[in-house]
Amino acid sequence: MDSITQIALGASIAGAVAGKTLGRTALLTGAALGTLPDLDILIDYGTAVANFTQHRGFSHSLLVLAPLSLLIAWGLSRWQPQLPFRRWLTLVGLVLLTHPLLDTFTTYGTQLFWPFGGPLAINSIFIIDPLYTLPLLLGCAYFLIRPPAAKALALGLLASSLYLGWTVTAQYLITERVKPALAAAGLNDTALMVQPMPLNTVLWRATAINDDLRVEIVTGFFDGDSEITLEPFPRNSELAQSVSHLPEAQRLEWFTKGFLHYELNGQKITATDIRLGIPGAHPFTFVLAEVDGADLTPLPSGQLPRPAMNPAALPILWSRLTGRMPALCLGTLSAPLNGGDC
Repeated sequence: MDSITQIALGASIAGAVAGKTLGRTALLTGAALGTLPDLDILIDYGTAVANFTQHRGFSHSLLVLAPLSLLIAWGLSRWQPQLPFRRWLTLVGLVLLTHPLLDTFTTYGTQLFWPFGGPLAINSIFIIDPLYTLPLLLGCAYFLIRPPAAKALALGLLASSLYLGWTVTAQYLITERVKPALAAAGLNDTALMVQPMPLNTVLWRATAINDDLRVEIVTGFFDGDSEITLEPFPRNSELAQSVSHLPEAQRLEWFTKGFLHYELNGQKITATDIRLGIPGAHPFTFVLAEVDGADLTPLPSGQLPRPAMNPAALPILWSRLTGRMPALCLGTLSAPLNGGDC
């Protein structure tokens, strides 16, 4: 999740655990601890792919954060001995461990058990979701005005947790909605990822892929019984195969579970993470190799600039979310021509 959400979650937990004893200091401590795992973004691992895939790695591992909680709690108990070590351990442990657990509900991928296993992603909540964050911020604001406000913090945590539960339920309902349409198109055996569109859990995006084809679906809870629109995007399996031996390509395949789009830009082969963003506005595209005739030269991976924000996107997405636009083609960010297919 975004930094503001993690700060608000950490502050809420710390205030609920130790607000009566520490006052506003509890919120500040929780906010600082809530941002600690994300400081790994300051580490340069050498290449763009390494930086991308190592984020949410060791610093988000429960196997690292659990013993680290003991060490930090011991140090804080020496700094503020009015709070016993066990209470400090409860505070620190809950703040540090809930950070990666919350991140796991997003799409990026969180290596909860680093160095064992791969990244986990439930995909049920967008990285920024005001309906999750706002109850936490309101509880913290009330605490700052009238500490210790334990009930306000508890209500904020309860509301955000219930909303997180709703995201999983909504994802399941949307998944069941799109499966028959994919089966009718002969795509029932493809890998499928279902995730919310930006800033909400009403409008959802489903992505199905096989070796040769990717299909995108945008559907939501205001669509009723309207027919689902499938938007096809070709996949270049030969281009993917040409770089499949490269460690950087293998790392990306592992991290994204194969949700990649390969393209030849001039003489350079690029790989785009199609899980994040939408077609035309995917933020993570990496250069892997250069082609000269039949020769392929691996390159130290670099990341292409992120696409510029399209100011027309938000009103279009809002129209689709509310159902005023019955279908949306992601490739063009517009309605299908003459009500037909994308």
